[in-house]
Amino acid sequence: MFTGIVEELGEVTAVETLDDACRFRLRGPVVTEGAKHGDSIAVNGVCLTVVEHEDDEFTADVMAETLNRSSLGALAVGSRVNLERPMALGARLGGHIVQGHVDGTGEILERKPSENWELVKISLPADLSRYVVEKGSITVDGISLTVVDAGPDFFTVSLIPTTLALTTLGIKQPGDPVNLEVDVIAKYVERMIGDRALGEGDAR
Repeated sequence: MFTGIVEELGEVTAVETLDDACRFRLRGPVVTEGAKHGDSIAVNGVCLTVVEHEDDEFTADVMAETLNRSSLGALAVGSRVNLERPMALGARLGGHIVQGHVDGTGEILERKPSENWELVKISLPADLSRYVVEKGSITVDGISLTVVDAGPDFFTVSLIPTTLALTTLGIKQPGDPVNLEVDVIAKYVERMIGDRALGEGDAR
């Protein structure tokens, strides 16, 4: 489990295309400290498994399903990525509960800078819109953010200078894809309410 608090802005140093997968080599001195084979690291919000680790780099295999459901397939050598290690048991939950399981992708639609923050508008797949609410939580490229406005096919977030400086949202432009993970609690509530309604219907 992750919190959506990005630890560092890493970089893709190599990409190897396989038959039905892709192997990435990524540089991240912070997240690779003490890393071992089999450890998890979130890359732009996608939970990946460390295959090899050497110095300040690690490799991870990404299967076709993940490439199709996320924006990782668009990564190339030199691409910057958000990196986060799993939350340690007993640590503070600085963002919100993030699984590292991407629900879909959006696209940066618009950026409106101001003196101390920036408003970013992002497209939202229709099947995810019911989980996104004003002042709720959403994960964008692995970053825990608060929704400012939620529309039927978009949402907006406000980014502080720290987020702009230390994550990919500081450099992504309109047209660029982003990974989206909605709040898992909303999905559980929907499922429980649906099952309860179905059970009451059967009782009649």
